[in-house]
Amino acid sequence: MNDAMNEQYRQILLNLGENPEREGLLDTPKRAAKAMRYLCHGYAQSLEEIVNGALFASDNDEMVIVRDIELYSLCEHHMLPFIGKAHVAYIPTGKVLGLSKVARIVDMYARRLQIQENLTRQIAEAIQQVTGAAGVAVVIEAQHMCMMMRGVEKQNSQMLSSVMLGAFRESCTTRHEFLQLIGKGR
Repeated sequence: MNDAMNEQYRQILLNLGENPEREGLLDTPKRAAKAMRYLCHGYAQSLEEIVNGALFASDNDEMVIVRDIELYSLCEHHMLPFIGKAHVAYIPTGKVLGLSKVARIVDMYARRLQIQENLTRQIAEAIQQVTGAAGVAVVIEAQHMCMMMRGVEKQNSQMLSSVMLGAFRESCTTRHEFLQLIGKGR
């Protein structure tokens, strides 16, 4: 697979009118293939592997929020980056998830070819599945290079997406509290 992907990047260089034999491009196909494998390493991960048993008994039933989780993904339409942050909340029902696992779940899904709307839902559903929470909320704010570097070229545009499950969907008060808390300090 490594050699095939390297050759495909070499062909891209040729199709662009470049000379893949010139000094600056000699190792570019290999580097580009390695970078793409890294940027998409979420395909090689599973939710079970990420969580790795890091669920802990707790009688806390108040909202837990992990805010400003950096994320880097690739748009599945143009394979250009989108970069932003995720805000994830859940209401525990007897167990809490290890803090770093929330960020790792975000990364696992972000490191796949994506659209932001699906990424937001995948994160929410994964947190729900793992914790059995009374509710899960995810908001993602991101800038998309496919909109900034090409097409309409809007440098200051930002996309917001949200998914609310359980108590966050059913209760305006719970949803409002979450949105207010992630907005603090801005």
